[in-house]
Amino acid sequence: MRVTLDGQILFDEQQLEIKPGSTGRDSIERVVPGLDGVLSIDLGGRGRKIKQKGVLRAKSRIQMEDRISTISACIDGDTHKLTTGSGEEYDNLRMDVFKVSNERADGSGIAVDYEIVYTQLKV
Repeated sequence: MRVTLDGQILFDEQQLEIKPGSTGRDSIERVVPGLDGVLSIDLGGRGRKIKQKGVLRAKSRIQMEDRISTISACIDGDTHKLTTGSGEEYDNLRMDVFKVSNERADGSGIAVDYEIVYTQLKV
């Protein structure tokens, strides 16, 4: 099984690392006259951050630019589904950050390091 985003094979599996963060909670705190302290209202569970790091490979610079453009198009505010090679599924992901760095010649073309930060809206 391959790593897919919305059913598309966009990522290479070599050197791939996916790290889900912990789920957060949110609250509102208000000062109420006549009350010693604060009133804290729990707003429940919130999303979590999921970081994905890896290496993209392509045979030419044009193919690499196409891969990067396809992945960048996912920074659209919509939710996506990431499925890992081991069968883990992460639903309701919004892609917030896609960074590319360290472009270099690879044995068969070009390789770049990348990092993606998702927010999982519903856990």
